[in-house]
Amino acid sequence: MGRPRLIILIRHAQSEGNKNREIHQSIPDHRVKLTQEGWQQARDAGRRLRAMLRPEDTLQFYTSPYRRTRETTEGILETLTSDDPDPSPFKRRNMKVYEEPRLREQDFGNFQPCSAEMERMWQERADYGHFFYRIPNGESAADAYDRVSGFNESLWRQFGEDDFPSVCVLVTHGLMSRVFLMKWYHFSVEYFEDLRNVNHCEFLIMKKQQDSGRYDLENKLRTWSELRREREALKAKEDKELTDTGKKKELSKIERQNSTPIAPRRWGGCPHGCDHGKDFKIRRDLAELRQHDEDNATNGVAHAVPETNGTIASRRTPAKRVQGPNNSDDDSDDPRGRVAPHIDVTKAQEEVVSSPDGTPSYITIEDRLRNALKTPQKSTFLHTGRDFGGTLSGHASEEEFSENDARERLAAKVARVRNGERSLLNGRDPSATRHAHANKLGDAPNNSDQGSDGGDEAEDIDKAEREDKSIRGSVY
Repeated sequence: MGRPRLIILIRHAQSEGNKNREIHQSIPDHRVKLTQEGWQQARDAGRRLRAMLRPEDTLQFYTSPYRRTRETTEGILETLTSDDPDPSPFKRRNMKVYEEPRLREQDFGNFQPCSAEMERMWQERADYGHFFYRIPNGESAADAYDRVSGFNESLWRQFGEDDFPSVCVLVTHGLMSRVFLMKWYHFSVEYFEDLRNVNHCEFLIMKKQQDSGRYDLENKLRTWSELRREREALKAKEDKELTDTGKKKELSKIERQNSTPIAPRRWGGCPHGCDHGKDFKIRRDLAELRQHDEDNATNGVAHAVPETNGTIASRRTPAKRVQGPNNSDDDSDDPRGRVAPHIDVTKAQEEVVSSPDGTPSYITIEDRLRNALKTPQKSTFLHTGRDFGGTLSGHASEEEFSENDARERLAAKVARVRNGERSLLNGRDPSATRHAHANKLGDAPNNSDQGSDGGDEAEDIDKAEREDKSIRGSVY
């Protein structure tokens, strides 16, 4: 069959909540049942539906899981399939009825408060806008629009089935019926908020056009703007019928006396006066610091003082600390307690060496070479390769060496560094001195010079051995 020829939206019949709104204070909204008058409305809706259908039509129902909509569906099916007064062509066993939670009523937030608070809420919603106003602990019409959009997409996919019935009936709620039409026909928010509610068991009929396949809404929806125009026209007609001019003047004078200007309601903020600051006091020191920052920012001197930072934390007075061993409880490394160092720019220009914090360094070449002798370095002849066997990947040792060989080469390195220092002190070019260069494994070529000072070699080896045995000079 494909797409149905009719889509019918039906609002539920009269419920106990429509007759007495205070019932929502003790009974959950989804458990509110129909009144006796509501049952009669549902049965009458079944008779009207039976009269407008064709005998060959097939039906499929979608109903909200709320009790009042399920009871409305049962009342419709009772008279639709009844053989009184004539046998019905529609049998209950041939119909499909699905409960669809996405068609449920707008959530009003569990048990509702008192009637006065609910009335205040309705007035607030009227001022804010019916579509975007969210009920406390509940939903807005925009939230309901989101889930109805998902249902519309699911319904449209089912229309592609060949055995889909010819008539689709949706038993839902007043707001959900308007939201469904808003999604289907792309109503604007302003037009949606202008729509009046649907009557109980009123049919909203969408009929498919044979040529275009589109669904046309056969109902004329009622709007508040149209109601206001009707009332204004009625009032103008009544005024015209009053031929007595004096009486008209007298009525106008009374109306002016009784009419008082209505101040606009204020729902946000503190309508009855703000008292949130009675238990809260702004700290004066923080307020002064904030004002100081604002003044500096206004005058453009926030970055003119190089010795201070613009943050409040940096202007705290550093506490006096007692010199002692550094431990986990010592906060001497806290930069907020330090005095900014004075930088000699003239000295920094002579030799600038980059440092991790970006400040100039004054370390000379002699200092760096001297520090290289004192700082333990990673062994140059121990490398981890792919096999973790101690050789560099892709390289092999030129010769096997023992611990003594390592000490000798370390002593030779010390001698080379020492010769370099002497060259620098004497003004000679250190590159003119012949040195042995080690490869990546720390091995020196066989024809390299292992050190030219024969008299000092034993002394250098002894010193290297002492450093080797100490923790600082360990190469293992």
